[in-house]
Amino acid sequence: MRTQSRRRPPRAMLAMAAAGTLLAPLLSGCWVGAGGAGSGGDAINVLMVNNPQMTELQKLAPRFTEETGIKVNFTVLPENDVRDKISQDFANQAGQYDVATLSNYEIPIYARNGWLREMNSYVAKDPGYDERDVLKPMRQSLTGDDGKLYGQPFYGESSFLMYRKDVFEKQGLTMPARPTWRQVADLAAKTDGAQPGMKGICLRGLPGWGEVMAPLTTVVNTFGGTWFDKDWTARLNSPEWKRATTFYVDLVRKYGQSGAAQSGFAECLNNMTQGKVAMWYDATSAAGSLEAAKSPVKGRMGYAPAPVDKTESAGWLYTWAWGIQQASRNPDKAWRFVSWASGKRYEQLVGDEFGWSNVPAGKRASTYDNPAYRAEAAAFQEMTKEAIEGARPNDPGVQPRPAPGIQFVGIPEFTDLGTKVSQEISAAIAGRQSVDAALKKSQQLAEKISEEYEGR
Repeated sequence: MRTQSRRRPPRAMLAMAAAGTLLAPLLSGCWVGAGGAGSGGDAINVLMVNNPQMTELQKLAPRFTEETGIKVNFTVLPENDVRDKISQDFANQAGQYDVATLSNYEIPIYARNGWLREMNSYVAKDPGYDERDVLKPMRQSLTGDDGKLYGQPFYGESSFLMYRKDVFEKQGLTMPARPTWRQVADLAAKTDGAQPGMKGICLRGLPGWGEVMAPLTTVVNTFGGTWFDKDWTARLNSPEWKRATTFYVDLVRKYGQSGAAQSGFAECLNNMTQGKVAMWYDATSAAGSLEAAKSPVKGRMGYAPAPVDKTESAGWLYTWAWGIQQASRNPDKAWRFVSWASGKRYEQLVGDEFGWSNVPAGKRASTYDNPAYRAEAAAFQEMTKEAIEGARPNDPGVQPRPAPGIQFVGIPEFTDLGTKVSQEISAAIAGRQSVDAALKKSQQLAEKISEEYEGR
């Protein structure tokens, strides 16, 4: 039973408390340039996640400097670490970083707390940026409560199932047009060991609210579960949560990659590229790397919609986007960088330099009309666009939700809650505890949030 509710602190206090809670001691990062000295003059500081598309951005940034005279100092960190560092700098409005990669989870919350600069005024003076070309789900997900834009997408994604067509053909298997999770489990069993050292599937198990909890929450949604019901009652001890989590843990333990409890997006991408797994459920943005010119699995991959159980669709909606800190000393120069990095010309530059399958797509309608992109990304581009446009952040499951979000709950406290729950789930994947024990602890954590929100 939950304890009696108490008066909820003001929203701003909760947001700051949540930010403070998630700020664990920060790991040192990889510096490029002299970002630590603070921005000023003709330089800006950019803090970003170390995903493959950002690596290419660093290589192309000298073109931006040549064109504008603005030097860009990059700080690049793994996903969990970059989230912590961004939270610290933006919550304190320290102004060390002008621009940071933020997701559609953080941006509405940060905007509500006054940590970001609105971008409508910049868009209005920059017709070449063509805001109307940005896909509607992306625009909506980066809009604040006041109806203003606070972020611009670098790339957008949903989630889908990736699999080795050649392995399936050799094993006499067919991927259903719209697979269910039960069918996926059966296919994982049949492809496990199809090649020496090959496992049936790769699923994230690495702790982190944006790591293991992202795919698992989509499984929970389609199995009929939810983090909270419409009255903010925590539901992690529900039969649906137990069924979904048990299914996920059993699947990855039986037919998943080695070291699953320490595998995130990057590790699964490596496993898929190196031929160590037959299937992988994850972000649609991974397809560009799998189909890149030098990828060992280029042309061997097939793609299917996110597996389902009770719902018609299950793919998430996510974007790594650029946010400008309110305390930036160089907001106008920061916008010029954002406009360049999220604009059509940048996509053309990536296509010319690295190939069109590497373009940070999922954000602009014009990308999917571009003949060069459609030809090179033919294996996955249409399914990616359909997944993004079909995502339902306000209605991802079988019951009403109290906050938006598919693979997260759109409240400040979720970073701390999701991270702690992920640690329990990862421990179950590692075999250190049962799913029942993991969910019992997780329910207790979620009930603390219920006490703050119930009755709203």
